[in-house]
Amino acid sequence: MAENAYGEGNVIGEEAAQGLNPATIVLAVFVGLLLVFFVGNYALYYYAQKKLPPRKKKPVSKKKMKKERLKQGVSAPGE
Repeated sequence: MAENAYGEGNVIGEEAAQGLNPATIVLAVFVGLLLVFFVGNYALYYYAQKKLPPRKKKPVSKKKMKKERLKQGVSAPGE
């Protein structure tokens, strides 16, 4: 039986010495996984910006080009 200076069992001290709370462990693992996820995503984004070529733009359709010319006041050829 553990006794302190007052002659009583140290109930609080024994309970604290058992280890970490399971909820604290789960929270620490969850926060750690989130941190790894965000750091990994940032690293992949950074790598992609540096190493991969830029995306090719889609060609503009003839219909859209005709609309744009009409908006600007230039008549489309053949009309």
